Amino acid sequence: MSKPVRVLIVDDSASVRQTLAQVLAQDPDIQVMGVASDPFIAARRIQEEIPDVITLDVEMPHMDGITFLKKLMAQHPIPVVMCSSLTVEGSETLMLALEAGAVDIILKPKIGVSDHLAESAMTICETVKGAAKARVGRRVKPGEAPGKGAARGYGEPAPKLSADAMLPPAKPAPVGGAMAKTTEIVVCVGASTGGTEALRDFLVALPANAPGIVIVQHMPEKFTAAFSKRLDGLCEVSVKEAEDGDPVLRGHVLVAPGGRHMMIERRGARYNVSVKDGPLVSRHRPSVDVLFRSAARSVGPNAVGVIMTGMGDDGARGLLEMKRAGAFTIAQDEASCVVFGMPKEAIALGGVDRIVDLDSIAREVLWAQTRG
Repeated sequence: MSKPVRVLIVDDSASVRQTLAQVLAQDPDIQVMGVASDPFIAARRIQEEIPDVITLDVEMPHMDGITFLKKLMAQHPIPVVMCSSLTVEGSETLMLALEAGAVDIILKPKIGVSDHLAESAMTICETVKGAAKARVGRRVKPGEAPGKGAARGYGEPAPKLSADAMLPPAKPAPVGGAMAKTTEIVVCVGASTGGTEALRDFLVALPANAPGIVIVQHMPEKFTAAFSKRLDGLCEVSVKEAEDGDPVLRGHVLVAPGGRHMMIERRGARYNVSVKDGPLVSRHRPSVDVLFRSAARSVGPNAVGVIMTGMGDDGARGLLEMKRAGAFTIAQDEASCVVFGMPKEAIALGGVDRIVDLDSIAREVLWAQTRG
């Protein structure tokens, strides 16, 4: 980056503020411009100097993090990364934070646990730098027409597509090879920064009989379960956090659990997912590359690959492998991405058949069933 990302740390715990500041200061592309123990101090600090990114605790005295986030997004949108402890209860609250405009989530570093701190430090720094590139806007209230630059709110889902909406795109998409008809197609999706809302828009637009879908969204463990549960209540398709051995079925969506990799395996004419521990791949666990590469090996031309908004290049090489194996591949376009990183890298490698806006991805996926 040309200049360091200026970060304001907002947390009521002095030890967390100190540890986060030390972690972020290790990265030459990040500058900790200040710390604040509550939102009121943070607001005064922002009046003096506007940060590029804010890390924000959820539970704080005087005003909770969600309330402060909503006020910030309504008055002066700044990329916000929510910082939380690893709790199931907290994960439900953080889903509300993402809906309110937070661009990502990080776990509070475990003080004194050197192995965890070393690994989490890289994740924290990458998340903050990704957030600095995010495009944020004033949140749109339900029923309110979005203005130029406004971010779509959760009250405004994309229109749902029926099964007969599988119309071909304006220009025929190139196909790497003939689609095998022996099994159902499998849709593999990867996303990171900004992906929680993008995935929501994509999934609510699908009919109940949509193809089986497997998703890697970069998110800490515990939070993927709450994320899946929330999507399940919004969509016609069934959504759940993946468990080892789960079958990939029409009308069902499996989300890789945070902190574990997910792969696809073929068993006869059916597909199942394998959920495994392992090292970071492309700086992530779960990794989109791991999912996509397994799809290239096990699914081949029966697969559809989709790469969405996100920082970095996770999934770019895997999507290219999928295309070479005969899969149909789709990338979200720059204009509709919160961060045009992962799709940009996949496009640059030549791994993408179609580049479309977010609202068109569901249509492309449904159309892919008709190609042959």
